[in-house]
Amino acid sequence: MINFEEELSHFKPSLEVEEVEDAIVESDLTDMADIMMSLIKEGSGNKKNDE
Repeated sequence: MINFEEELSHFKPSLEVEEVEDAIVESDLTDMADIMMSLIKEGSGNKKNDE
């Protein structure tokens, strides 16, 4: 049987994960709300042009 406490004691996070974490925190990410607002603005602009 697996001893989870022992396995956790051997765990060491990779440096890559920490580097990615820093990059994500420092960047200005577009979330789904931003994407949806952009699509809505594009859609409303196209409706005005169709009329």
